[in-house]
Amino acid sequence: MAIDYDHLMSLTSEGERFSYGDRETMLYALGVGMGRDPLAAKELPYVYEKDLKTVPTMATVIAWGAGPLRDSGINYLMVVHGEQKLTLHRPLPAAADIIADSRVVGAWDKGADKGAVIVTETDIRLADTDDKLCTLTSTTFARGDGGFGGPTDGAPKPHPLPDRAPDQTIEVDTRADQALLYRLSGDRNPLHADPEFATAAGFPAPILHGLCTYGTCCRAILGSVADYDHTAITGFDVRFSSPVFPGETILVDVWKDGPIASFRARLKERDVVVINNGKCTLKS
Repeated sequence: MAIDYDHLMSLTSEGERFSYGDRETMLYALGVGMGRDPLAAKELPYVYEKDLKTVPTMATVIAWGAGPLRDSGINYLMVVHGEQKLTLHRPLPAAADIIADSRVVGAWDKGADKGAVIVTETDIRLADTDDKLCTLTSTTFARGDGGFGGPTDGAPKPHPLPDRAPDQTIEVDTRADQALLYRLSGDRNPLHADPEFATAAGFPAPILHGLCTYGTCCRAILGSVADYDHTAITGFDVRFSSPVFPGETILVDVWKDGPIASFRARLKERDVVVINNGKCTLKS
């Protein structure tokens, strides 16, 4: 089924209810690598219920499955996650009942052989107070759905990285079993667990979730730039560029300019950039 532009732009999904508790908060932190050293005093509050803190990027999984694209007409076999943006209106609580409202905010036709770019936005609010908690903006690259007649110009442009050497580079590990742990936070796509499925998709082994790499970058910046203060990060935006295999080492290059920490992530074992055009917004 081809994309119908007017129908696509009308899609919404409102009032979806979710809840999470301290178990989910600790599980997410473990899934992005917190707590590897049980004696790391500043990481312990993210994986232990005493004075529990939240990794800011957990916002991307607390309403897993919310979204308006179920009736979009896109070919999901050809879909990849292009970009992820996060705005935190307040720090994430360690447990909450929440409501998600989603809508399509843009769609661009890159051409019949080049695919389509679709941007969705999800506002998440606290169920008990109706206060806005966070906004997720996700870009989907539908590789098999170009040529539908939508606009060709005006797609969001990525955050530019500074034209100088990074101010610092943070080395963070991933474990061979990390995708198996991270998937318990919501994304159970077999591409990240089943070797036969991964081979059929063209990979020699299951790959790490893009949003796990995203959270791992947040773990690196949280520890280096924000001194493990989870309330210091109010935004976290990236462009995904290449997959990571569990067990590889991620090098996060960071440029600090006032309240903005620009970043990219590359692999130590391979000369590959896996996340580009990163922008972490810090509390002023």
